[in-house]
Amino acid sequence: MSCTHARRVAPLRRLCRVPARRVSRPQAPRVAATQLISTSATALSCALVPSHLVRDTVTSPEVLQVRAAATRSWSRAFGDLAAGLQQRRLWGHLGLQDIKQGYRRSVIGPFWITISLGVQALGMGLLYAALFDQPIAFFLPYLAVGLIIWQFMSSCINEGAEVFIKNEGLIKHLPAPLSVHVFRLVWRQLLFFAHNALVWVALILIFPRALGWAGLLAIPALVVIVLNGAWVAILIGIISTRYRDIPPVTNSIVTLSFFMTPIVWNYEDLIRKGGPGAHRAQWAELNPFLHFVEILRRPMIGESFEIRHWVVTLAITVVGWAVALVVLRNYRARVSYWV
Repeated sequence: MSCTHARRVAPLRRLCRVPARRVSRPQAPRVAATQLISTSATALSCALVPSHLVRDTVTSPEVLQVRAAATRSWSRAFGDLAAGLQQRRLWGHLGLQDIKQGYRRSVIGPFWITISLGVQALGMGLLYAALFDQPIAFFLPYLAVGLIIWQFMSSCINEGAEVFIKNEGLIKHLPAPLSVHVFRLVWRQLLFFAHNALVWVALILIFPRALGWAGLLAIPALVVIVLNGAWVAILIGIISTRYRDIPPVTNSIVTLSFFMTPIVWNYEDLIRKGGPGAHRAQWAELNPFLHFVEILRRPMIGESFEIRHWVVTLAITVVGWAVALVVLRNYRARVSYWV
């Protein structure tokens, strides 16, 4: 019985046997003789050269000067602006997304800005027209257009002070020029300006005025204001990344400038009336915001332009861009570390 059982189990044992596999050892990678020679030469040279000489060479004034000159170049400053303009699809899309995110799940959407500005202009217009003894047909468009222009300029200044601070994540993780964030800001404010311009269109229809060919000056005037909004955002934005106390100071200055700028009061009317207020009203000419408001408001309400306003605004544009380019050239590479 035992022999029979052994004969039956033996074939099963032979079937269950797993043949041993020959494990092949991984062969060491072949290294070219030239690579070995170069590696050995590099190691030998590093061993022969003292470490303090290498450290002194890397941190020598000549090397640091070359590195600084590489980052502080006019070509890179202008290249940043050129690359930002080429990426207009990026900042154009981001600007639209900013408006959509701000008014998500809203029925009217960004037109709430238009409604709020229209209500503000109507309330202030009725009040100040009675206080200053001004005809409502003239003063209401005068005030509304001034508020539209002021909102664009003040937003470019206040938001420009934090344009790089609020885009910290994109600056650190998105390889894009710094000017992209500035163009995004200006584009967003232009969209708001277009929405607010509907209030001006409604007032022109209610109180008809002959605009004439002088009204076409509103186009170059808007271009000048946009250019100034861009360099202001670049200049204050870079400074604010280094000194975080600049944004609240800027906000306070802009708030005070609103009352000192002829937005809700007509300085030319005060000068014509004479009296002690006429001499003080002439000081308004020293306010740079006045000239930017006037080059755009006058053609929009059908008044003739004054050449002095254009001279002042163009001079500020040239000087402002020169200063902004110098700051962009010297500190563009440091913004990503300051934010």
